[in-house]
Order: sequence, then structure tokens, then C-alpha cells
Amino acid sequence: MVTLRSCRADAPDAHELLADYFRARTEGFALMDVSYRTTFPDPAAFVPPAGVFVVLDDDEGAAQGCGGIRRISPGSLGMRYELKHLYLRPAARGRGWGRLLVEDLERRAREFGAAELVLDTHHSLEAAGALYASTGFAPIDPYNDNPNATRWYGKAL
Repeated sequence: MVTLRSCRADAPDAHELLADYFRARTEGFALMDVSYRTTFPDPAAFVPPAGVFVVLDDDEGAAQGCGGIRRISPGSLGMRYELKHLYLRPAARGRGWGRLLVEDLERRAREFGAAELVLDTHHSLEAAGALYASTGFAPIDPYNDNPNATRWYGKAL
């Protein structure tokens, strides 16, 4: 049985997952002859109620995935949180754990009083785009200037 636990974004297992995430993005973008800018998140942005960072552990207690939400400037619907750094190790994919992470982070955003959850991603991350669409996110206009993003999604809560 998998477990989801909140932790600091700079905790050792969270940092290791984020390093894997950034390494995978850097390698994937290089194959497209595009550069990727790595920026480890400020841990303070993921401390409740400003946000939260979550690690997913498999049934053996090994960290297999992560993601976080952080409060950003309000949107037209009111208080807005951004979904960041959703990642599953390759061996953990295809089990529905990405959906568990998204649903858990959405629940936490609601508990913080969010009216909207937004995210940015890159068009080459097709599985991520499919996950976001299947969990109710819809394309929106860009809300930031992230150089790594080509698509933006939002969901009213």
C-alpha cells in the first residue's frame, strides 16, 4: 500500500526525487535540442498554509514520487495554488500513483481555501498532459513566464 506524506521540500528523500526529476527533464530537453533551466524550489514556499510538499512511498517504504503546491498571486477565481514538480520514478509509473499525487495535492489546496489550482508543463510530457486532462484540468492562458513551459492548465476548485 502506498502512502503520501508531507515533508520539507529540502528533506533528503524529497531532494533526491527532485534531483532525479531535474536530471530527467534536462536529458529529455537535450534530446529535443532545447535547454532546460533547473531551479530547486524554495522550501519555504511549501510550508503550510503557503503550500505543501508530498512524497509518495511504495509499500516497502521507498520514496517513489513527489509533488507540491504553493500559493501564488490570486486569479480571477480568487485564491490560487500552483501544482509543482509532480514526478514519479520510471519504475513507479503506470500504477495510478500520479493520479493519487494529483488528487492528494488538490485536496490539500481545497483545505487551504484555494479557489483554483494551476500548473505549467511542456508539450513533450505527453503522459503528464494526459494525467492533467483526466483529472479535470483544462488549458488556460499562460500565468507565468516559465522558460521550461509550453502549456498551462487550470482547474476551478
